[in-house]
Amino acid sequence: MVQFKNRYMVMEIFIDGEKELVGGDPKKILSSNNVSRAIKDSIQLNFGECGLALSLGSFQVKYLNALTKICIIRTSHVDHRKVWSAITMIRSIGNCSAMFNLLDLSGSIRTCKTAALKCEEMKFEQYIVAAGDHCPQDITDIMKESIDKINALES
Repeated sequence: MVQFKNRYMVMEIFIDGEKELVGGDPKKILSSNNVSRAIKDSIQLNFGECGLALSLGSFQVKYLNALTKICIIRTSHVDHRKVWSAITMIRSIGNCSAMFNLLDLSGSIRTCKTAALKCEEMKFEQYIVAAGDHCPQDITDIMKESIDKINALES
């Protein structure tokens, strides 16, 4: 029996800082649907309709945190290089310029979860250090929610 293999990518999204300062809410820009649509559009633009159709078999944005801008993307083992190269060619999500950075590539959700947890914890520690004594309770609640979401991920 042949097992269907997936690859999981932990990605960091860099959004143009001026858009956030002007009033563009990153939670509206960074949603699973918008990120998924941007990746699918890039695959179609760079690899055509057949490339998109082949990639859609197991493609899914499994996790996205708009505050820390960390996401987990699942794709098939066969097409992960195609999806990865299409992601590197993305220059905007919606009307906001954006860029992706691969933090970890793994073959199992368990390994991906540990890498994503490390990244999330480091991002939240940086945020707390930057905020100092003025860290609102909302942020700690969001941190606990995001860690719970990552721990709840399954194949």
